[in-house]
Amino acid sequence: MQQAKAHVSHVRISSRKVQLVIDLIRGKKVGDAVAILRHTPRSASPVVEKLLNSAIANAEHNFSLDPNKLVISEVYVNQGPTMKRFQPRSQGRAFSIFKRTSHITLVVSEK
Repeated sequence: MQQAKAHVSHVRISSRKVQLVIDLIRGKKVGDAVAILRHTPRSASPVVEKLLNSAIANAEHNFSLDPNKLVISEVYVNQGPTMKRFQPRSQGRAFSIFKRTSHITLVVSEK
């Protein structure tokens, strides 16, 4: 069973927010997943859709798989490095801001 993989690193979205989007498409056919991502009003949707299109292109070009038979077999997100910033507050205090990043991996295979 051939598998094609696509991976994106250091996406400036929290991994918890990406997790909500990838749970919607896990195990679905590729056409259904693209339709779901296009109509999901979340900030991570365009990033995951672009990654899915990359995985489809990898499967078609590298392994000569039929894009109509592809299924999302595996998709997961890991936490990336966190950028730490500080915002000034009253009376000379500092308030921490954590700008979180994530690494997303998507694997498609032929059914």
